[in-house]
Amino acid sequence: MDITGFKIRPSKHFIAAWMRKWDYDIPGLKSFLENAYKIDKVGKNKYEAYAHSSSKSRKLIFAKNDEYKEIFIITGAEGK
Repeated sequence: MDITGFKIRPSKHFIAAWMRKWDYDIPGLKSFLENAYKIDKVGKNKYEAYAHSSSKSRKLIFAKNDEYKEIFIITGAEGK
């Protein structure tokens, strides 16, 4: 997914829960989205991105707004 020029804005919930747990920052999230092995469109503007980190799989749920060039990260999840 090409996210060049897009501003990444995480939600408060995502910052407090997942960014802290995963020790991510904004450049780390950008890298996650660029290197995701799978991105599914699940709504009009909503996507799910999947990536591997060490031995776990991680998922980001985000909304992409092309008009404002913004990616709003809603939440994350982690699997085995």
